[in-house]
Amino acid sequence: MFLTSGVHRAVQQKRDQVATIFGDRRRTWRELADRVARLAGALQALGMRPGDRVGMLAMNSDRYLEYVLATWWGGGVINPVNVRWSVAEIVYSLDDCDTGMLLVDDAHLPRVAQICAQARRQPLLIHAGDGAPPRDMLSFEALIASHAPVEDANRGGDDLASIMYTGGTTGLPKGVMQTHLNLWSSAMQRLAEAPALPGVAMLHAAPFFHMAGLGRAIMQWIAGEPQSILPGFDAGAVLRAIREDDVGEVQLVPTMIQAVLDHPDFARTDFSRVQRLTYGAAPISAALLEQVIARMPGVGLFNSYGLTEACSNVCSNPPVNHGEAGRRSGLYRSVGRCGPAVRVKIVDTTGREVPRGSVGEIVVRGPNITAGYWNKPQETAKALRDGWLHTGDGGYMDDAGYLFVVDRIKDMIVSGGENVYSAEVENAIAQHPAVAACAVIGVPHEKWGEAVHAVVVLKPDHAADADTIRAHCRQFIAGYKCPKTVEFRDALPLSAAGKVLKRELRPA
Repeated sequence: MFLTSGVHRAVQQKRDQVATIFGDRRRTWRELADRVARLAGALQALGMRPGDRVGMLAMNSDRYLEYVLATWWGGGVINPVNVRWSVAEIVYSLDDCDTGMLLVDDAHLPRVAQICAQARRQPLLIHAGDGAPPRDMLSFEALIASHAPVEDANRGGDDLASIMYTGGTTGLPKGVMQTHLNLWSSAMQRLAEAPALPGVAMLHAAPFFHMAGLGRAIMQWIAGEPQSILPGFDAGAVLRAIREDDVGEVQLVPTMIQAVLDHPDFARTDFSRVQRLTYGAAPISAALLEQVIARMPGVGLFNSYGLTEACSNVCSNPPVNHGEAGRRSGLYRSVGRCGPAVRVKIVDTTGREVPRGSVGEIVVRGPNITAGYWNKPQETAKALRDGWLHTGDGGYMDDAGYLFVVDRIKDMIVSGGENVYSAEVENAIAQHPAVAACAVIGVPHEKWGEAVHAVVVLKPDHAADADTIRAHCRQFIAGYKCPKTVEFRDALPLSAAGKVLKRELRPA
């Protein structure tokens, strides 16, 4: 169970078929394996030893995937750096796990000097861009050209594969330790539920420094199927790739799906080859689901729920639950049921399982669960208790084992002694025809303790006011759940993975 095994299999069985697509550049499995083996040799020659950390600060590209594979091929551990972090946060992650090498693309060269000036250990720098490398950096392409391929180190099982940093907004970032077994088992669980589509490309718009993007790439490697890569999310680029790259599956979050539907190029894009639209990070609203069904007929929707500490797969909800019956029963709002070898339960504050239908904290265990946080024993002990990962997510489970996520525990609104879950309110607001996107938070209130506050983005050329939004919500939810106040904005703050950053919506 080592993460490069799929590449060996693909070289054996389909060596001249396309493995990666990035812009006009296409590489076959034979070319990919050769480049990876040569880059692994270069990293070893530069001093990488088994278990050493190698970082990358870059947008998505085919080189990014080659960096990941080459580090594992050579026996190292990847540290994918969040490109949206400040220099201080980046330096902390490099120092924390003693990252000795850092690959940087053209877009992030301006930050290199600051990183090197602040880092405790200046990393060896490798330029992974298209232009000429700066004088103090080695060339990614020159390293590949000048080194012979080396044998795969075949690291696997409990060997560390990745340290993926999460958090960093309310405290220091936490390095989630992911073993080869963690990543492999998570990918295999997901493939058992939704096999990779043969002969068509998976389109990446989610960042590879995020588990959703990297995890999906690992699945394609194991299955030996091609992947089309975008530097980052852009609705027009997504549509262009669908037209040009023989895309069979797209992975987006709901905010991205809405942007694709609203793009002027949507009408001229043929979706007949697209078989599956995978989404996550947030439930899909009823209004958006109806749009997708009407405007992308024949495309199956597949929801997934996970987190970095679970590498990232926990549950999945198949297309059948997004059809007419699933919409009537409400199963489309579920994140599905847990996959093979994963256990999920809902517990109260003492860790005891609650009755089905009752809200509590979602806890998970399985071979995909992290061993803990790098150099953070206290945080590890808090998250991992009695073999169970405490996710911090609130949810409930129905009698058939379907999981429904209602809110982050810390984001639950307590108004007048009643619990209000933002997801329920957001789903009600999203059904208004003028609403393009929304987010619900709790704000301090003298009488109620907290009040429900909605932040709404309207569709172009549509109008609505706070009274209209509140009256609309009363058709679907109890009055105490309806927003006491409504704020209108041009856009919602989003993370690199497309999640709404509610912390940025809260008053200082």
